Amino acid sequence: MNAVDELASGERRPLARLLTRIESGDPELRALLPELFAAGRGGHVVGITGPPGSGKSTLVNALTGEWRRRGRRVGILAVDPSSPYTRGAILGDRIRMMEHAADRDVFMRSMASRGELGGLAATTWIAAAALDAAGYDPVVIETVGAGQSEVEIARLAETTVVVEVPEMGDEVQAIKAGLLEVADIIAVNKGDRPGADRAARQLRAMLSTAGGRIERAPPPVLVTTATTDEGVATLADAIDAHRTAARSPIEARERAASQVRRALADLAARRATAAPAWDETLRAVADRELDPLTAAERLLDGW
Repeated sequence: MNAVDELASGERRPLARLLTRIESGDPELRALLPELFAAGRGGHVVGITGPPGSGKSTLVNALTGEWRRRGRRVGILAVDPSSPYTRGAILGDRIRMMEHAADRDVFMRSMASRGELGGLAATTWIAAAALDAAGYDPVVIETVGAGQSEVEIARLAETTVVVEVPEMGDEVQAIKAGLLEVADIIAVNKGDRPGADRAARQLRAMLSTAGGRIERAPPPVLVTTATTDEGVATLADAIDAHRTAARSPIEARERAASQVRRALADLAARRATAAPAWDETLRAVADRELDPLTAAERLLDGW
């Protein structure tokens, strides 16, 4: 029985071992990828993103409790920022979710971003596929919380929840830091603070005249207080309701195109840096004998 077949048992240890191999970049897993994706059970991939301090981990913890009350098995990938020197991470998201640590139907894995931009680790998409194959639904991905550039989650998640807070500044700052263009649902968290309802009204007003990734209606804006579970059930309902829309042919094709483009870019970079002409090409660019675009074209044409 191989590593993918073991996932069907629902046991946690085979999944944990496979995730460790995924994170470490085990080259032997490449041959298992087609089988891993074919083993998917249709778990709903939900992305939770937003600026630092918005309460993403606490909200994921509250949502997990709500989904468990509904009888769902919940898989969580929490991506933490890494040290630029050691590439390690504190992995503090686990601390905020300790109440579910003993629940056999909740699987939580912390992942270091290891310098990757966009709020995700390079192997997050494979790890999400493993959780899906193991029968977890939803599969929740909590991003680093890097702010304005954290849009990679929209390429992977079927439903992207952007978490905001009342103290988000003026309208211009909200548009920049809120990643509104990738939001399927917006949660104004810490709703017990002054100005939460006002912030939600402002966001609804802005979104009524703004487009998203594709032509569609503005995303719903909900107010939550994760520490007291206020509004969490309504948010869970909204996430579940978006599941059908997320799997429409146009949405599914858009996600597939984004994922394949990312895979192409990664593959091209790996092959180019391994090419015999790599060092000489770098020297030519450094000496201004070649421009970077021409250099890249020559490396690609030389395969």
